[in-house]
Amino acid sequence: QVQLVESGGGLVQAGDSLRLSCAPSGRAFSVYTKGWFRQAPGKEREFVAAISWRGSITYYADSVKGRFTISRDNAKDTVYLQMNSLKPEDTAVYYCAADPFLAPGGAAVRGIWKYWGQGTQVTVSS
Repeated sequence: QVQLVESGGGLVQAGDSLRLSCAPSGRAFSVYTKGWFRQAPGKEREFVAAISWRGSITYYADSVKGRFTISRDNAKDTVYLQMNSLKPEDTAVYYCAADPFLAPGGAAVRGIWKYWGQGTQVTVSS
């Protein structure tokens, strides 16, 4: 079964940093667009960031722009989300996603991603 596996979540204080990682278990996704989403309790899942397969194009939600950085290492088939200056409102389950066709931008925000991870919890205390 195709699977993406996230890691790096945890409990931190406001202002701290965390780096999430996502790697596949099974098939390779090195040429796929990759993204991060999050879902807070009682809220719908929302787009966070996306990166093109070469890593040359990135796109961010306004709420994380300037604080979060998405990057990828295709040799390791891994996508990262560096989260700095974390706020309590960043508390959520973070999911990575991969898709062969969606491009970073509006399509990534609104589109249906083909592959998803199981999520990793990020909790930011005030």
